[in-house]
Amino acid sequence: MASNKAPERRASIGAQRNPASEEAILTAAAEILAEGGFGAFSIEAVARRAKAGKPTIYRWWPSKAALLLDVYQRQKTFDAQPDTGDVERDLAIFLKSLLSFWAEGPQGNIFRSIIAEAQSDPAAEKALSDYAADRRIHTGEIIRRAQERGQVPAETDASLLAETIAGFAWGRLLTGNANSPPEELERAVHQMVAGIIRP
Repeated sequence: MASNKAPERRASIGAQRNPASEEAILTAAAEILAEGGFGAFSIEAVARRAKAGKPTIYRWWPSKAALLLDVYQRQKTFDAQPDTGDVERDLAIFLKSLLSFWAEGPQGNIFRSIIAEAQSDPAAEKALSDYAADRRIHTGEIIRRAQERGQVPAETDASLLAETIAGFAWGRLLTGNANSPPEELERAVHQMVAGIIRP
């Protein structure tokens, strides 16, 4: 006989995230994506699986895209800030790792879907914009380290160069060319940074 008892919900502690609830929500979201792809993903489905309230999810992630980006970020398994002592090599390693990450699993499709949703949903656009700004800072650390070594002039805009590299990567992803030959990516990085490296 079916029970009419409502599923037990995890306790929320308001705006401050409950670590157990946060983990349950992110795990549920990742499982739904793995099982059904982007088409099966919704806040309602995540709430049901995580036994969490929709208001809690929306309080912590103001849009579906914001939650997707957190799930996507947790799935990264490569070093996004390689440090070999050479800026060109570091950026080439980063670019090759990112495109391989997109090409070899579902993450590329997830990120494409987020970009697509951002074209028509202001909340998704804001989430993607915030994420991209954070990534520019993170990738920019590769350039800033090179500036400290004296390899790159101090006046070089690290964030802008990071955005240039990200734009190249996004373009490859969106045109189905994430699986690019490594030597081609090395040439691309060389052409992007050759003008800023000190003789």
